[in-house]
Amino acid sequence: RLMENLIHVQKTFEKIVYVDKKVNNREFEDCVFKNCDLSNSDFSYSSFMDCEFIDCNLAMTKLSGTSLKGVQFKNCKLLGIQFEECDDFLFNVNFEECVLDYSSFANKKMPKTKFNSCSLREVSFVGTNLTSSVFDNSNLDGAIFNNTQLAGADFSKATDFKIDPEFNPMKKAKFSTQGIIGLLDKYDIKIQ
Repeated sequence: RLMENLIHVQKTFEKIVYVDKKVNNREFEDCVFKNCDLSNSDFSYSSFMDCEFIDCNLAMTKLSGTSLKGVQFKNCKLLGIQFEECDDFLFNVNFEECVLDYSSFANKKMPKTKFNSCSLREVSFVGTNLTSSVFDNSNLDGAIFNNTQLAGADFSKATDFKIDPEFNPMKKAKFSTQGIIGLLDKYDIKIQ
């Protein structure tokens, strides 16, 4: 019953278990979700504007045609989410201490996105615009970068990435000295 209303404004949803549910065509504005388990649920064609998810499990949630406009995720499980299926209009998300393994942001325009202390293993960033995005203390093991816009992106505190500079425009991107190895991986050279 909880999310039956079509429009929710300035509400806090706390400790809600809503697994394997369909919650389509709902609007959430300025709402906070705390300690909720929404895993495997279908939020297709819903809209989240200026919302915050804290300590939530959203693993395998479906977001087909969903609007995420100014949505913050803190300490959330976001495994296997196809963010690429979200509505492109005003798409804007930021992540802190989140697990995003096996998710996809393919072809999303998301400049200036912050990934702070996140696990981004095997995440697809194919065709993604990540201009001036920041990957602080984030693990990018197996993340796929191809035709990804990385101009001005900050990888200086990121780990385990492999990015081919030939296929990813990265003018003025920032890297640490250790990180340079991840740019030269395909050449099979040793850096002492």
